[in-house]
Amino acid sequence: MRSVGVEEELLLVDPRSGQPRAVSEEVLAVAARRYEGREHAFTKELQGQQLEFGTLPRTSMAELAAEIERCRADAASLAAEAGVAVAALATSPLPVAPAVSEGRRYDWIRENYAVTALEQLTSGCHVHVSVTSDEEGVAVLDRIRSWLSVLLALSANSPFWQGGDSGHHSYRSRVWGRWPSTGPVEAFGSAERYHRRVRELVATGVLQDEGMIYYDARLSRHYPTVEIRTADVCLDASTTVLVAALARALVDTAARQWREGTPPDEHGIGLLRAAAWRAARSGLDGELLHPHTMRPAPAERVVRALFLHVEAALDENGDLALARKALDDLLSDGNGAQVQRRLLGRYGSLPAVVAECVRRTQEGVR
Repeated sequence: MRSVGVEEELLLVDPRSGQPRAVSEEVLAVAARRYEGREHAFTKELQGQQLEFGTLPRTSMAELAAEIERCRADAASLAAEAGVAVAALATSPLPVAPAVSEGRRYDWIRENYAVTALEQLTSGCHVHVSVTSDEEGVAVLDRIRSWLSVLLALSANSPFWQGGDSGHHSYRSRVWGRWPSTGPVEAFGSAERYHRRVRELVATGVLQDEGMIYYDARLSRHYPTVEIRTADVCLDASTTVLVAALARALVDTAARQWREGTPPDEHGIGLLRAAAWRAARSGLDGELLHPHTMRPAPAERVVRALFLHVEAALDENGDLALARKALDDLLSDGNGAQVQRRLLGRYGSLPAVVAECVRRTQEGVR
C-alpha cells in the first residue's frame, strides 16, 4: 500500500482581532525550546504570518488523521505561547500586509518577484503519495492532470481577500497562479522528458532553483513521491483526510492505467487551466468542467465521477467507507468557502468568521 504524507500551511492570527501577525520566528523559537533539539513537524514559510507542518508518511488514513489532529493541536499550543492563534484559512479574510520571512532564499524571491511575492499570503495543502520510480511518477502525473481541478473544488477555502468577498471559492489558487511555474502542465511521456523540462525552466534564471517548480502536481525533490499541490488548506481536518485518500486513489488508478497501457487524456493546458479557473470560481456551487469531456456539468455530478473513477482503489486501500462518508458530509455541509460565507451571514463580521475558523481548525476529524 502506498504511503501518504500531508503538508499544511496555517495562518497565525491575533486571537482577539483575527488579524494575521508575522510572528512565525517567535512560534518556531517556542518549538525549539519545547522540543529541545529534537526534530519536530514545524517550519516557516514565505510569509511571517504562516506556520507549516508536515506529517510522517502513513499507510493508514486513521493514523494520518490522528497525526493531522495532533499537529494542528500542537501548532495551536505553540502559537498560544507566542500570543497568537492558528487558523486553517487559505487566505486572510481581513486586510493584511504580508511580511516576507528573513533568509537568503526569501530575500532573492522578494527582490526578483516584487509585488507578486509581497502579496503572496496564501496557504495550501500538499499531499505526497509514494511511487516506485520516477517513471511511474511521471506516468501518474500524466494521468491525473484532468482530475486535479476537482480536488481544488472540494478543498476550496478562500472566498475572502483583503476584507471583501473575492467572488471565488478558491481565490488562493488565483493569487498563487501569479508565479511563473504554477498550474497544469503538459503530459511528459517519460521521466527523462520531465526532468529535461524542469532543467530548461530552471536554466531560464526566472526560478531560483528546482524548488520553485510549482506545478499542480510534481515529482518531489526530496522524497520518492508524487506531490499533489492543487488544494487549499482545508478548514476541517476531515476534508484534508478526504483529499489525501482521493489523492492516493488517483495515484493508484493512474499507475494501474499506465501498467495496462491506457494512454493519458489528451486535454491541452488551455482546457486544464479553464477547468482550474472554473473550480476556483465555483467550488461546489454551480458547475465544474467534467474531466472526461471538459464540458460543464453540475458540481456534484463531477465530484461523484471522481469518486467512481477511483472507487476500486479506495476499496483496495480500505478507504472506501471513510471516503464515502467524508464526501457525503462535505457535500452536505459545504467546503470551507461555503462555511465561511455562511459564518459571515450569521455573525455579520469577518473577525467573527476568523474566530470561528480558529475553533474549527482544532476540531477532530468527524
